[in-house]
Amino acid sequence: MSSVKKKVVIIGGGITGLTAAYKLDKESKRRGLGLEITLIESSHRLGGKIHTVHKDGFVIEKGPDSFLERKKSMSRLIQDVGLGDRLVPNSTGQAFILMNDKLHPMPGGAIMGIPTQIKPFITTDLVSMTGKLRAAADFVLPCSKGAGDQALGSFFRRRLGNEIVENMIEPLLSGIYAGDIDQISLKSTFPQFYQLEQEHRSLIAGIKKTAPSPQVDQDGKKKKKSMFLTLTSGLQSLVDTLEEKLQDAAIHKGVKIESIEHAPSGRYSLKMNNGEYIEADSVVFAVPHLAAHSIFHKKNLLSQFKDVPATSVATVAMAFPKAAVANMLDGTGFVVSRNSDYTITACTWTHNKWPHTVPEGKVLLRCYVGRAGDEAVVDLADDQIEAIVLNDLNRIMNLDAKPDWTIVTRWIDAMPQYTVGHRERLADVRNEMQRTFPGVYLAGGSYDGIGLPDCIDQGEKAADNVLDYLER
Repeated sequence: MSSVKKKVVIIGGGITGLTAAYKLDKESKRRGLGLEITLIESSHRLGGKIHTVHKDGFVIEKGPDSFLERKKSMSRLIQDVGLGDRLVPNSTGQAFILMNDKLHPMPGGAIMGIPTQIKPFITTDLVSMTGKLRAAADFVLPCSKGAGDQALGSFFRRRLGNEIVENMIEPLLSGIYAGDIDQISLKSTFPQFYQLEQEHRSLIAGIKKTAPSPQVDQDGKKKKKSMFLTLTSGLQSLVDTLEEKLQDAAIHKGVKIESIEHAPSGRYSLKMNNGEYIEADSVVFAVPHLAAHSIFHKKNLLSQFKDVPATSVATVAMAFPKAAVANMLDGTGFVVSRNSDYTITACTWTHNKWPHTVPEGKVLLRCYVGRAGDEAVVDLADDQIEAIVLNDLNRIMNLDAKPDWTIVTRWIDAMPQYTVGHRERLADVRNEMQRTFPGVYLAGGSYDGIGLPDCIDQGEKAADNVLDYLER
């Protein structure tokens, strides 16, 4: 690497951009590279969708409330920045699916709604006997032909039948992607299911063979494993700690990048909306695809992503006295079947799932509204959204009390939809980017995974790409 200091600009201060900046800063110091790192965020706060509020003894997550334990990159990052002692697993408990105005327990052994244990599946009321017999066809049906992409909905319907998809799989997947599973790409979201089908023919048999052995307690009884982790201080504390660690980086908030050009110096020239310019040897675009497209469209780049949809959703956090919900079932919450006549798509009984977030004698319900094809509710006023959610909760849980307070948070165009062919489009974009803008990289929830660990993986990979490019 040249003795002249190299400049790296990271656009986007969400968890992807923060991770990229943190790794670059750490590696620069470890290797003695002396990189000049600049992080640019268009809003006036860092963290993107991560946003924690502390109110009246509650810890309220306005965005994601946790991350998958099995994806290790986020736990590793948390440990690395010194917050490991704040990690806590979710309290396990029964989850429900709302169908036909009734909360049905999620059958034991179901993985992403796919049944893997006979007895719980046979006894569930979520699926008719005809639907259960149709699901058994998974054991004899042939594998998908060809290596091309396909929609999640069509894949699962072919293997397990329509009832399983509508009543068990779709409510869970919709909660993750807020999208239409008949449009979402299998290979960009759950490629492991395609591999299981190819290797074992039966999807159910493949899951059973590859699932880890259940943990048992001292009495030999199966223990329900916690799937999620969070921070007792709220996920915002990771964002704040990363910002503190980046003391040697220049962080600009409330500034937006408008264009990128090849500068006479051989670097890239980035124009900001305040009229100033900044040069960089390498750039990471850790922003949503719609924002990236607005910058590159004059260069005829990212055109493959200009029509990729992004769904708007809202979270509605409500605090109640514990006595007001005395009749509530014991569990962690429920998701809603798409065929049900409700506006909310899911509800987390946060006080049960994350007991540390709620003071004694209080209850916190966190509801979700908005999904592909049903986003108008997100544009309503806060009091209108609150009234709609309370009406749904009254019908579902006989909850007729008024909340102590409500926090409505809107996430506009926040859920990118990985539609069929996403991988191929992304590969084309990156190949063209490498050809015309070498040293410029795309990373974040619009590209290789929307979960927090996925975004951290992408931030770290982008940092590695930058280092490799600068060394070349």
